[in-house]
Amino acid sequence: MAKTSPGEFINQVRAEARKVIWPTRQETTTTAIFVGIMMLILSVFFLGIDTVFGFVVQWLLSLA
Repeated sequence: MAKTSPGEFINQVRAEARKVIWPTRQETTTTAIFVGIMMLILSVFFLGIDTVFGFVVQWLLSLA
């Protein structure tokens, strides 16, 4: 593999950075809101599953 000089490396990094398509402010806001809503839904879901499993384990232990 050929070694590149630091100057050439910087030029390549700049060229690749110009190709990046950054999200707009609206896209970022929409995505952040969606992530927050999904976090709330999943946290409530896992709280429910954990509560159900806790009751099942308590019930099974009370049988012993």
